[in-house]
Amino acid sequence: MRTLLVLDANSLIHRAYHALPPLTDSANRPAGALYGLSSILIKLIREVKPEFVIAAYDRPEPTFRKKEFSEYKATRAAAADDLIEQIISSKELLKEFGMKTIECPGFEADDIIGTVAHLFKGFPDIERLVLLSGDLDILQLVEGDRVVAWFPHKGISDFTEYDEEGVIGRFGVPPSLLTDYKGLVGDKSDNIPGVQGVGPKTALGLIKEYGPLEDLYELSPAPKTEAIRKVLAGKDSAMMSKRLATISREAPIGDLSLDDIRLRADKNKIADFLSSKGFKNLADRVISGGL
Repeated sequence: MRTLLVLDANSLIHRAYHALPPLTDSANRPAGALYGLSSILIKLIREVKPEFVIAAYDRPEPTFRKKEFSEYKATRAAAADDLIEQIISSKELLKEFGMKTIECPGFEADDIIGTVAHLFKGFPDIERLVLLSGDLDILQLVEGDRVVAWFPHKGISDFTEYDEEGVIGRFGVPPSLLTDYKGLVGDKSDNIPGVQGVGPKTALGLIKEYGPLEDLYELSPAPKTEAIRKVLAGKDSAMMSKRLATISREAPIGDLSLDDIRLRADKNKIADFLSSKGFKNLADRVISGGL
C-alpha cells in the first residue's frame, strides 16, 4: 500500500524530550529528544513503510489564531532552551533520514498537516495517509479508513490508530463535528474558552441533535434549560472557539509533487549520522534490522 506519512515534528520532539532522561551527544550537546525522535523514525519506517513523508513544524511567529484571540495558548509554559536547541537540530536529523520538512510563518504544524492531507488525499498514487501527532486536534482530519491518525499511547514508540469509527467510538461524534464540540466545551490545553458552564454531556447532546454550531444557532432551540440558555447567550465565544480549533487547509506550503515528498532513506547514511551523534545502539539497529 502506497502510504504518505505526515508527522507533527514539534509534538513528537516534545514527547521524546519529556519521556527520556537528559542525554548528550558526542559533542556534549543536549540530545535526549533527538535520540527519541530517531528511535521513533526507525520504527515508523519499518512498520508504516511509507513511500512518502512530510514533517511539519511550528514557527515562533504569532499565528492567525493568536491574532484573533491574544490569549490563545497563553497558559502554556515557554519551551526550555535545551529543547529549542534540539527542535532546531532535528531538521538536520530529518534531512539525514531522507524526509521533507515544511514550516510556514503564521501557521501551526497542524495547519500544514491539514493542508497536506487536503492536497494529497485525492492523489490516485497515494492509497493511505497516516497523520502522526501527540495532539488530538488532528483527529478532525480523519476520513474513513483512508486518512487515519496515529497517537503515541505508551512511552514514545507505541501508537494507537484512529479511523473514523475510532473517533466516533471515543468522542461520540464524527471527525467533522469535533470542532463544533470544542466550540462549546473549549480546550484548556490551548486556552480556548468555549461557552462557560457548558460541559461535554450538554455539548454532545446538542451536536447530535442539531449538528454543526451554525445549524444550532440558526434554529435557536427554545431555552428549556439553563445549559441551553448559556449556549445561546455564548454564541460569539462558541463560534470564535470553533474557529480557533479548526485546522486550516490553506497553509502556504507551495507546490509539491510526489517526487518532492518521496522518502529517501539510506540505511548506511542514517547509521553513519547516528554514529556521529553517539547513538551507536540506534545505528546498530538500522544496520542489523534494515529499513
